[in-house]
Amino acid sequence: MATSDVVPRESAGGMNKQRIVNDMSIQVATVNGSGSQSSNTVLLRSIFQMGVPVSGKNMFPSNIAGLPTWYTIRANKNGYIGRKKEIDFLVAMNPETATEDTMSLAPGASVLYDEPLALHKLRNDLIFYSVPYDKIVAPVCPEAKLRKLVKNMVYVGVVAALLTIDMAEVEKAIRKQFAKKAKAANLNLAAAQAGFDYAKANLQKRGVFYIERMDKTAGKIIIDGNSAAALGCMFAGCTVVTWYPITPSSSLVETMIEYMKEYRIDPDGKATFAIVQAEDELAAIGMVVGAGWAGARSMTATAGPGISLMSEFAGLAYYVEVPGVIWDIQRVGPSTGLPTRTSQGDILSTAFLSHGDTKNILLIPCSVEECFSMATDAFNLAEQFQTLVFVMSDLDLGMNNWMADPFHYPTTPIKRGKVLGKEDLDRLGGFARYKDVDGDGVGYRTLPGTQHPAAAYFARGSGHNEKAQYSERADDFENNMERLNRKFETARSFVPRPEITKGNDAKIGIIGYGTSHWGITESRDQLRAEYGIETDYLRLRAYPFTREVHEFVEQHEHVYLVEQNRDAQMLSLLKLDLKPELTPRLRSIAHITGLPLDARSITDELTSMEGK
Repeated sequence: MATSDVVPRESAGGMNKQRIVNDMSIQVATVNGSGSQSSNTVLLRSIFQMGVPVSGKNMFPSNIAGLPTWYTIRANKNGYIGRKKEIDFLVAMNPETATEDTMSLAPGASVLYDEPLALHKLRNDLIFYSVPYDKIVAPVCPEAKLRKLVKNMVYVGVVAALLTIDMAEVEKAIRKQFAKKAKAANLNLAAAQAGFDYAKANLQKRGVFYIERMDKTAGKIIIDGNSAAALGCMFAGCTVVTWYPITPSSSLVETMIEYMKEYRIDPDGKATFAIVQAEDELAAIGMVVGAGWAGARSMTATAGPGISLMSEFAGLAYYVEVPGVIWDIQRVGPSTGLPTRTSQGDILSTAFLSHGDTKNILLIPCSVEECFSMATDAFNLAEQFQTLVFVMSDLDLGMNNWMADPFHYPTTPIKRGKVLGKEDLDRLGGFARYKDVDGDGVGYRTLPGTQHPAAAYFARGSGHNEKAQYSERADDFENNMERLNRKFETARSFVPRPEITKGNDAKIGIIGYGTSHWGITESRDQLRAEYGIETDYLRLRAYPFTREVHEFVEQHEHVYLVEQNRDAQMLSLLKLDLKPELTPRLRSIAHITGLPLDARSITDELTSMEGK
């Protein structure tokens, strides 16, 4: 399966001889389970250590070892870290996909391949480099069983030579990758050096791509979104995590387990947290609701199929008004879909998840920094509004490598919301659990165990009045539902506000969210440079929408909503929120391949719809 379309370069008629520095997309095509992940990480980090902005995206099969996998490194001097549609340098290590991968390249690209594949016979408009990996790795690694794994590090050395990556940085990256395994580090370094030496002695560089030192990564880190989220949840004061493994969310909780064991164990060895692997997603969300009702900051992490199973408990939490946080690391659906492909396909269903009239708060991070910071936002909002808060990440953000600024230590105090203690009840004498005292739709609550006869000890999931007494009266139900809606409206003023970037007297607006952001920011530059089209850009960070979103639509003739699903789900949500006369201004750019959204696809579709 090729992962890029053929996109002609300007010099499609012949080889492009112009030197291209720190601006390329490198794709490594290997076999799942061959140990290539370590090699690819070393290659990514070597470029990063040379000061060049990078990102790494892994596309792997969802079932067994032995199937094709691709890893793409984007290096860009201007800081673009979204996926690039074109592949500039292919490392072809998998016989099963080598032909298709090579045929998908645009003229002028470079191909580094294992000698027996003989890919040079396929085309005459590419630059080919043939390497006998088996011959190179044999003297380096005497153990035949290890050669398959070590062989991948040979291509790291070859790529370093061909792209002028400093081998000192390769060594540094290898030592970091195998920090606790000196023998493995030395073996892999020898393999990389052997590849480098072979390339220097036997391969004449004919490609136009070079890596040269810059200073744009100083102080930066590389981390995946799930790890950032795990850190954020720990710092946010989460004490109960319940989960059922599901790709691509599993690594969030797995990483959190390691962090909590390291930082949340008392000096006497007692854990100050509980992380429970449930028997299924229903049990996981049930325990989140129970722990939230008991006063713990509780959460789970899942993907689309799990979200579907959690529907009934989501309705219970909404109606009983219990806080909790759910991380949805979105993947391709429907059904079990493509569990190792990225998507933004759960937006509409999650916004209204459950039966009856239900509206849920959604937070939408676009970066690993926001995965960290929005964890605190999510828990604070969940307790402030006594409801579930869904953090809508995706596979691209959650599982791939992203360059980021170091995270700031949270300074926002934990906000427990309207919780009454014994002293409050002594002063008040009592309270009505579901009464809107302050006009914001949010009632007051007590936590189980509060030592006062007026404290609440039970949750009312069935019909109730403002005193939490069972009721089937129509007016009680209507009043309660209107209050819940009022609470949701209040949340508009407290959820993270959108980020707005203005162009120069732009009549066209673009709305995006999540990881679509990275393709959009690059596309806006393409639109300006190639077509003279100025755009304004609004990045949604939460639902319900704030007033800025409405104003943005009102200010533009056309507004393109860019998202990664088939049915324009966020656009549908926005149409429900806007004045009817504004909805004709909205246009959809939908991307549903399961690959991270690239800038060129946005640019091509927007200019086509604008008649350019």
